[in-house]
Amino acid sequence: MSGPSNSERKRPLRSYVVRSGRLTSSQRKAIDDHWQQYGIEYRQGLIDWSAQYPHPGPLTIEIGFGMGASLIDMAREQAGQNFLGIDVHRPGIGKVLHEINSLRLPNLRLMEHDAKEVLVHCFSPASVDRILVFFPDPWPKKRHHKRRLIQAQFTELLGSRLKPGGSIHLATDWQAYAEHMMEVLEACDGLVNCCGEGNYWLDPQRPETKFEQRGRRLGHGVWDLKFQKAP
Repeated sequence: MSGPSNSERKRPLRSYVVRSGRLTSSQRKAIDDHWQQYGIEYRQGLIDWSAQYPHPGPLTIEIGFGMGASLIDMAREQAGQNFLGIDVHRPGIGKVLHEINSLRLPNLRLMEHDAKEVLVHCFSPASVDRILVFFPDPWPKKRHHKRRLIQAQFTELLGSRLKPGGSIHLATDWQAYAEHMMEVLEACDGLVNCCGEGNYWLDPQRPETKFEQRGRRLGHGVWDLKFQKAP
């Protein structure tokens, strides 16, 4: 039996699987009609983020926004801040584009690409005010733990892109993943647990997602973590 090819060995390990969810007609139309206005094309080079929004303001990134309910709510409620959603799920991108246009949200933009590559190539150090990662895939099987998004190297990247005093907010409904997140973030130089060492954020300031509401009805716990980059 032959071993893996060179291309297979070099293929980066992804924390997500691109699912070919079927686009509804409205989602497809939203992408066709509104991507040029509200989408930002990925390129391997720094982007002038202040030029992407009509008004200046603190910049929040949500990584893996799914169908975008919480992202839309935050953009509506925090009109003085600018938001960037990064995801690879096209139905979610189509839905959020439709909502951006329908609700007239000038402070929200989207990118369809791997978040790690976006952060590495498109952002300079100390350029982001807040980073959100809500309910990433927990990859619960032990052999898949290496695929989890929140790992030491990625957390160091997040910290490097935050401005001094900027924050990282994570949420998960898998306790084992929450414990893993806590261990990784508390080991990251320059990040401080806003709730005290080893403590989760018990009263998080974020919209409650439908996914989360369903989980709570089934008796699932939810763990939020908030860390700040030292000034």
